[in-house]
Amino acid sequence: MNKTAPTGQDAASYLDSVAPAHRRADALALDALFRRVTGFQPRMWGASIIGYGRYHYRYDSGREGDFLATGFAPRKANLVVYILPGYTDFSDILGRLGPHRRGKSCLYLTRLAPIDMDVLAELIRAGLDDLGQRWTVLAR
Repeated sequence: MNKTAPTGQDAASYLDSVAPAHRRADALALDALFRRVTGFQPRMWGASIIGYGRYHYRYDSGREGDFLATGFAPRKANLVVYILPGYTDFSDILGRLGPHRRGKSCLYLTRLAPIDMDVLAELIRAGLDDLGQRWTVLAR
């Protein structure tokens, strides 16, 4: 079972509470982008992750669970963007994105100002499409 699960917390209320103001502005911009690209409404996963869509996974080992299809978390030091399911190399898109660091299945962005938002939208869509080739992605 995955430790990060959907909650009943209101995503809009959470976004309104993000501090400082510049981080909140970036989080609201990401919310608008994710809504536009995915067509999904946001849902809180855990205390601080805003997710768009979900999928159910079942590994050969028997482990299974549900997880957000894509999303982000406005953390104090970085915006953490969960868009890389880890199956495909998106180096070509990442090379056009702007300054970022990469984790196993996420990106760390210090701020959105130097990021090419059209490229980020392309990356969100590509990651979601790639995930959808392996698992069924649902709106909720």
